[in-house]
Amino acid sequence: MTSPAITTDLTTLSGQLRLKVLELYNMAHAGHIGCSLSCLDMMIATLILRKQEEDTFILSKGHAAAALYVCLNHLGEISDEQLHSFYKNGTTLPAHPAPNKHKGIPFATGSLGHGFPIAAGIAHANKLQGNQHAVYVLMSDGETNEGTTWEAAHYALQQGLDNLTVLIDKNGLQGFGPTADVFGDTADVVKWQAIGFEVVEADGHDVEGLMAKLDTLRLQTNGKPKVIIAHTVKGKGVSYMENRLEWHYLPMTADQYAQACTDINDRYFTA
Repeated sequence: MTSPAITTDLTTLSGQLRLKVLELYNMAHAGHIGCSLSCLDMMIATLILRKQEEDTFILSKGHAAAALYVCLNHLGEISDEQLHSFYKNGTTLPAHPAPNKHKGIPFATGSLGHGFPIAAGIAHANKLQGNQHAVYVLMSDGETNEGTTWEAAHYALQQGLDNLTVLIDKNGLQGFGPTADVFGDTADVVKWQAIGFEVVEADGHDVEGLMAKLDTLRLQTNGKPKVIIAHTVKGKGVSYMENRLEWHYLPMTADQYAQACTDINDRYFTA
């Protein structure tokens, strides 16, 4: 499949990278498509458009690895040849991100709950070195159910890590059901405000709006770590995947892949 040439138009870029994500999963005949599509716009805003050279970005919800890989490919950190080795024997781009091969993948993630503690440690190290380099960590809403999340949150508060921004992909679904029905809504504004975080809500598919919130938060050096609770749609852009739990797992058939590409082209490239 050949994607349209990359442009600076944000809607077009979102559509182009969605087509690349679908292509990777189609070639690999693998799942975790829905969760990649839900967080892709957040990654465009943060990793592609707002992260500075000295900053750190960690994808804690590592099962959305394909979204990370296509963004790093767009940035030139992963070649087209490497991108198309996704899921294959000998690849540096497995189902969950693996470290030490690509600059934009500093740690292995995917066992949920670990990315946030790592990000907090990096943010603290930056403070100790006397710099204000930003650290971004993208988590799932289901991941906020885990104890390590809240341990890391209190550590970030205790250390005054205002150089740390947590982005929560709140698509409302996790492995076996609606997030609110599993452990309750722990990706909740009131809860994060109550423990002391600087909290904002956002439309997780509004790239321009996300950039504006990231810019505002970066300027706030008030000793508070930040969290953006981004409301998203699992499977965003593909009609039969949107808000469907099964697309956390299922691979596409040939017909489903064709329909998915049609949906993306209709939604993102039709004037």
